[in-house]
Amino acid sequence: MMVINAIGVMAIMSAYAAGSWVVLTVLVVLLALADWIYFSRRTLPLKYLYPGLVFLAVFQLFTLAYTGYVAFTNYGTGHLGSMQQAVDAALIQAEQRVEDSPSYPLAVVREDGEIGFAINNDGVVQVGTEEEPLEAVAGAVVDTAGTPIEVPGWDVVPRAELFADTALQEQVVELRVPVSDEAADGSIRTREGSTGAVYSSSLTWDPAARTLTDAETGTVYSPDDRGNFVSSDGQRLAAGWYVPVGFDNFVRAFTDTAYAGPLLQVTAWTFGFGILTVLTSFGLGLVLAMIYNDQRVRGQKVLRTIFILPYAFPAFMSALLWRGMLNSEFGVINEWFFFGANVDWLGDPWLAKFVILWVNLWLSYPYWFLVSTGALQALPTDVMEAARIDGAGRLRQFTSISLPLLMVSTAPLAIASFAFNFNNFTIIFMLTNGGPAFPGASVPLGATDILISAIYQISGVSGGRADYGLASALSIIVFIVIGIISALAFRQTRKLEEI
Repeated sequence: MMVINAIGVMAIMSAYAAGSWVVLTVLVVLLALADWIYFSRRTLPLKYLYPGLVFLAVFQLFTLAYTGYVAFTNYGTGHLGSMQQAVDAALIQAEQRVEDSPSYPLAVVREDGEIGFAINNDGVVQVGTEEEPLEAVAGAVVDTAGTPIEVPGWDVVPRAELFADTALQEQVVELRVPVSDEAADGSIRTREGSTGAVYSSSLTWDPAARTLTDAETGTVYSPDDRGNFVSSDGQRLAAGWYVPVGFDNFVRAFTDTAYAGPLLQVTAWTFGFGILTVLTSFGLGLVLAMIYNDQRVRGQKVLRTIFILPYAFPAFMSALLWRGMLNSEFGVINEWFFFGANVDWLGDPWLAKFVILWVNLWLSYPYWFLVSTGALQALPTDVMEAARIDGAGRLRQFTSISLPLLMVSTAPLAIASFAFNFNNFTIIFMLTNGGPAFPGASVPLGATDILISAIYQISGVSGGRADYGLASALSIIVFIVIGIISALAFRQTRKLEEI
């Protein structure tokens, strides 16, 4: 508890320093509850339950609640922060080099991990950072070109290090050091890390009126209820902020012509993929289990081990392996089995879907092979013996006794397998990445995308325009669909227990 309180107090202080009042309140409540529970003698059950409840709240309930919140906003590209962040972004985007600004010899300096600029302004070396404006320093040394090479209190970043560190280069290019405390005076920026110039924004921000004004054209941009700065003639600035939009994302998923058509096809394929995967893998696994459960088969243990090998390999590695073998130009499938024919397995929509079903069958049938083998071995022998005495053939025994009894134990697993494959992101992403793309579609969706991979594409995580609001809305829809299907299916499986 000493360690927990130390960590808790440190987290609370960090939240206070960052101004995260919601996080601070939650941390205070959780820590106070922990102290009350573990220092009280009357809360014995909670001493065991509390850690699990905290993790459940943080990693499950919070995630669901936050996803639901985002689903009712326009959070995405162009609407990623608060209004003030949008203002800052708009001012930066409107920055232009001041016409009469000279080029100052410049050096990148660093102190305690924070980088800044040191410039030579007519023999006076000035240093500043993103938060601190330029200020003259005494005792600095410059080289023959006038570039600062020694700055008291700062480490000058060597040019070789700057050229070798890509991340540092990005920081330097994005860095803006204010010339003074007045924002209108502009800031120093550099493109190559050796010279700097003064840049100033053509926009001015009026916090009282909450408007942005273009100094060159006189256009005034005011905030609207959709998180945008819009002028009177309808012009809109690129930088915006996220605001509640109600059910717009849910409506857009079904009515927006850019999304409705592709998402309908994706949804149909998602259900088809989930159902066909369960049926084929369960069917093949059951057939193999019945064959190798027969005592007349020799080498049962060795053969069973061979058949479950695909289950031992990571799914993403297997998918990548199959992707290489199915390559239309140099894959071994075309080379060995189709005499070098150029079969475009991953480029044709229907072939790509067949490939996904085939590879997923190869990956998932060992699971059902194991489950069915265990279920077959658990069947009551006296019932099977009575059926044989009554004259039932093998087919009748299977359809009337073995299969119904098998379904008692395997039906819940089949439902879980359907739910898993409904969200089987790995096989889609690693094998086809959702492709081939829908012809003429303006959204990043393809013929083999299922809903979860479509959500990934729409979210913009892999690049492109991000629409977290729509992605979250689709996530909520998927959650509801799977919940309803699972609830109905589990209700039906209870009837099997009467057998």
